[in-house]
Order: sequence, then structure tokens, then C-alpha cells
Amino acid sequence: MKISSKHIKKKNLPSKICPVCEKSFAWRKKWEKDWKQVVYCSQKCKMNKTLKIN
Repeated sequence: MKISSKHIKKKNLPSKICPVCEKSFAWRKKWEKDWKQVVYCSQKCKMNKTLKIN
């Protein structure tokens, strides 16, 4: 998926749900090349992937 960050409103960007905190997070420029592999919204969630927050 090729997304140019110029002139795109945030509400129109693709988003995913983090499996740890269950919050939605939107596409970021730094994830442009590997958006398909991005699973967690942050390093904190990535480190706590075995601990499910209820």
C-alpha cells in the first residue's frame, strides 16, 4: 500500500487495532514501508504483548 502523507486528512488514513491495549492507531510515515507488518501501537504494547490489559 503506497500512501503519500501530503494533503491526506488523518481521518482518511488506514488504521489498525492494537491487540494489547485494543485501541485504534493510524498509519504513520515511519511505517510506510512495513505497514503490513505493524501489529502494535507502541513499544510499550510490544513489550507487554503477553500481558493482556482488561
